[in-house]
Amino acid sequence: MKNILFIYYTQSGQLDEIAKTLSNPLVQSNEVSVTFHEIKPQTPFPFPWDKPSFFGAFPESFLQIPVPMNPIAKEILDKKYDLIIIGYQVWFLSPSIPINSFLKSPVAKELLHNTPVVTVIGCRNMWVMAHEKIKGLLQANGAILKGNIALVDRAPNLVSVVTIVDWMFSGIKKRHWGIFPLPGVSEKDIQESTQFGEIILNCLRNNDLDNLQHQLVAKDAVKISPYLVSIDKKASVVFGKWASFIIKKTTSRAFWLKAFNLYLFLAIWLISPIVYVLHLLTYAFNVKKYARESRYYKGI
Repeated sequence: MKNILFIYYTQSGQLDEIAKTLSNPLVQSNEVSVTFHEIKPQTPFPFPWDKPSFFGAFPESFLQIPVPMNPIAKEILDKKYDLIIIGYQVWFLSPSIPINSFLKSPVAKELLHNTPVVTVIGCRNMWVMAHEKIKGLLQANGAILKGNIALVDRAPNLVSVVTIVDWMFSGIKKRHWGIFPLPGVSEKDIQESTQFGEIILNCLRNNDLDNLQHQLVAKDAVKISPYLVSIDKKASVVFGKWASFIIKKTTSRAFWLKAFNLYLFLAIWLISPIVYVLHLLTYAFNVKKYARESRYYKGI
């Protein structure tokens, strides 16, 4: 019997649905025992978000500053796992504060040391720089990354901005104005994620986790957009400067968070379309670079 721990954080419930659906082949197997654990911060983050809370989480999110977490049950900690699956969201181009907090805790080192890990991302669209941070935290904990699955909102970038913002601040998953697509990872993609659970099960059965990522990629578990990778990288540099500046402010923090809000609005609606046009115009000159990046980010 193989023991698997699926540990995740969710606000809207989307990652809970992803975790349970993807893991269904594992749960149904008599060869595997699956334990689910939803990590929770001692002070919950709101859902739906309000603007002060949302932008107030920016500096700590990007700079990966942990917060106190609720303890994990002893019966979970006492088990030895053949595989740990970590499901996470992306906040401000970084792993969410609860996931960062877990991965920076002594408990994470205890659970993850010398243990195979698969990561499952549920996010809007930009995740590669957040995943680089996750890889660093896993390495620091002595974990052995064996696979990555990225489930994203497939709507065009600016369309998904509108729909995700509406969902985040209303708490209701609906077609904005009755014409936009539903926000988040599509129900079709969530339901089809069972195929990734089947691949994980087969690799466990055959003691072949070394080939897991190759098989996942063959089933489109990870898709790379060179444009979004470019935006992710550039924005991460700018976000780092903003976060490092704001974190030092005390009395004027609220003002600078509003300034960052304005910058983000302009970056999304003015700068990113210009960057997209430039990306199209220069694409032919960067084909080899994009191919290298695609191979790297699809890997582990």
